[in-house]
Amino acid sequence: MSRSPLHRPAPHESAEGHVSGSARYVDDMALPPGSLVGLPIGAPIARGRVTRRERGAALQVPGVHAVLFADDLPAERYIGPVIHDEPILAIDAIDTVGQVVALVVGESLAACRAAASLLEIEYEEAPPILSIEEGIAAGDFLCEPHRMRRGDVDAALAGATLRLTGELRSGAQDHFYLETQASLAIPGEADTYEIHSSSQHPTEVQTLVAAALGIGRNQVVVKVPRMGGGFGGKESQAAPFAVLAALAARATGRAVKVWLNRDQDMVMTGKRHPFLARYDAGVDAEGRIVGARIRIYADGGWSRDLSTPILDRAMFHLDNAYWIPALDFEGIVVRTNKASNTAFRGFGGPQGMVVIEEILARVGERLGIEPAELRRRNFYREGQRTPYDQELSDVRLQRIYDEVTASSDYFARRAAIDAFNARSELVRRGIALQPVKFGISFTNSVLNQAGALVLVYTDGTVQVNHGGTEMGQGLHTKMRAIAAHELGVRAEAVRVMETATDKVPNTSATAASSGSDLNGAAVKEACEVIRGRLGPVAAGLLGLGSGDEESLVFEAGKVRHPASQREVDFVAVVKAAWAQRVSLHAAGYYSTPGIGYDRAVGRGKPFHYYAYGAAVIEVEVHALTGEHRVRRVDVLHDVGNSLVPTIDRGQIEGGFVQGLGWLTCEEVLWDDKGRLLTHGPSTYKIPAIGDVPVDFRVELLSRADQGSVIHGSKAVGEPPFMLAIGVVTALRQAIATWGRPGQEVELAIPCTPEAILRAIEGSRSRAAEIAVAAE
Repeated sequence: MSRSPLHRPAPHESAEGHVSGSARYVDDMALPPGSLVGLPIGAPIARGRVTRRERGAALQVPGVHAVLFADDLPAERYIGPVIHDEPILAIDAIDTVGQVVALVVGESLAACRAAASLLEIEYEEAPPILSIEEGIAAGDFLCEPHRMRRGDVDAALAGATLRLTGELRSGAQDHFYLETQASLAIPGEADTYEIHSSSQHPTEVQTLVAAALGIGRNQVVVKVPRMGGGFGGKESQAAPFAVLAALAARATGRAVKVWLNRDQDMVMTGKRHPFLARYDAGVDAEGRIVGARIRIYADGGWSRDLSTPILDRAMFHLDNAYWIPALDFEGIVVRTNKASNTAFRGFGGPQGMVVIEEILARVGERLGIEPAELRRRNFYREGQRTPYDQELSDVRLQRIYDEVTASSDYFARRAAIDAFNARSELVRRGIALQPVKFGISFTNSVLNQAGALVLVYTDGTVQVNHGGTEMGQGLHTKMRAIAAHELGVRAEAVRVMETATDKVPNTSATAASSGSDLNGAAVKEACEVIRGRLGPVAAGLLGLGSGDEESLVFEAGKVRHPASQREVDFVAVVKAAWAQRVSLHAAGYYSTPGIGYDRAVGRGKPFHYYAYGAAVIEVEVHALTGEHRVRRVDVLHDVGNSLVPTIDRGQIEGGFVQGLGWLTCEEVLWDDKGRLLTHGPSTYKIPAIGDVPVDFRVELLSRADQGSVIHGSKAVGEPPFMLAIGVVTALRQAIATWGRPGQEVELAIPCTPEAILRAIEGSRSRAAEIAVAAE
């Protein structure tokens, strides 16, 4: 039996630090003497312009060292992850509440707040655009339309047995990471800077800090110790606060930390994109989709950020797991006067999937087809092509369906639920099966690359540097397992270092569920280079002949020659290699092969492969309160040959619960002036321990190696989020029992108690109307 740590359960490499409080984050770092803090000042209006700025009185406050306005910026005035359309500090126009107009820099937050109260900033207010419909009417868009077409949609819809038209809205979601945005900028000699940032994308921070200061990127080193959660909210939106800290450090010559409290973070940063979908879909008598025309509109907020690729991924996932013979999909991003919406786990995929699931839910209700069977009938088959013309291979949907319906006793439980509902008036139950097909890769192909730097010391211990960032998801744990496996050492001998741009340059964000795929392959290559150098040295120590190094096995701290049963300690080999002047460090690099997409024609292969999964979800609803609980969830998820099964299980559980929050309790609200109303845990409800399924069963698909991916594994970060969409279907099933057969359920997302109550009352009212009409 292999003694490698790979494919074995293991604790998170920082778990002890997390629970003991010893794990260090940016805000925990010891500050250099004389350090200052920066307080960003946000605009109080959603739209308008700045007419006057005066800082004289603020500068007189003891302990205040600087107040920065746009006129103080030394170089670039605009930044952004793709298009530089976001003023670092508002120049004239104000486009959202919380847009930063000034930065107060002082010795304490108390001094900064006192100074902020003395700033004289005047505004001229204009009517804001706060909804997608208002943005459409104004013709204000943030990108060119994206369109995919196949077949004759008009003919397919005209010949459909059942044709459905409608609209679906999906709401915003706050990232609510435990650690809010934080950056520390430390000036060095010769106009150099060390930036400690809670960021998923240290290279972007480096790039934008250098641009804002007007210096080369080689003068900026960005380090990410770890993040207390990210979920996409620190992919692009950590950079502006790092830039502010660096500008203040340049202006004062001192280290400056910019840290946001929860209110500031929720007001100043973007959310998951709200979407509006309008659809026209048709099915045959068996419920199989024959055609669909779908238009989707994303609320991008006030600037582009990552809205275009997020819209694109929503388009890529409008089909979810289902074959649609004829289709016409189109999407566009609308500008509104809200915080610029940004990446969030799933990156648009969930907003796309809920549309096709809404359509199938309505089909099932109208035609009386069992929901799981309806979905099975529409599954993709081997060799079929997606709406963007990517051919599917190794489709695992049917196998997962068969296994999870059997392991969860789905059909027997459905019968039992029907019997329960027949005798219960106030409490009803529903059950649903939710499949997921999720594409893995950055859809901007150039981002699918990664680097690593591995160093072996003469005591046999190892340091691993790679371009990915750790935000609690367990990436470092997986990288440690890969390095230990490749070098044949104990996992405890491997230390994964903080991510730093002076160790691995030009990195992509840790996003798109690709962190393990990309960085793991780079770490593997670097280790293979070192192992290749150590082979001849070990062969010499073992007295083997030339070429015998090819058969050596590196495992459990030993280097063995199986044929002769000889072995030598890894430490002895390393020491001998050093003595023979053999290099003990190496760089590794990986880029994903064979992918690319042409947005202009809506065709290509944007994904290296797909992750599949399914969940069976049972819910219970109370008719008097609209409250619900999730009684049981059975998940069967395809993670390939899991690198570290315990980490993957945690990601599945966490992703599902976060999806549950988006769909049931997390409701982001603004007033008619564009001011965020839900800006703290007292007004914004994330799932608590009581919302976690009472009975939560997670299994990983067996015999599921994925070729051409690091050690046969698959990505796991985002796909499980969308399994929670089945909660909506299960709720609809329960609510439908208060109506009549063939009657649709009108249930809004998020499915809060108020929304559920409205849906129950709607079902009852329509059933009563039908009964009266029948008389």
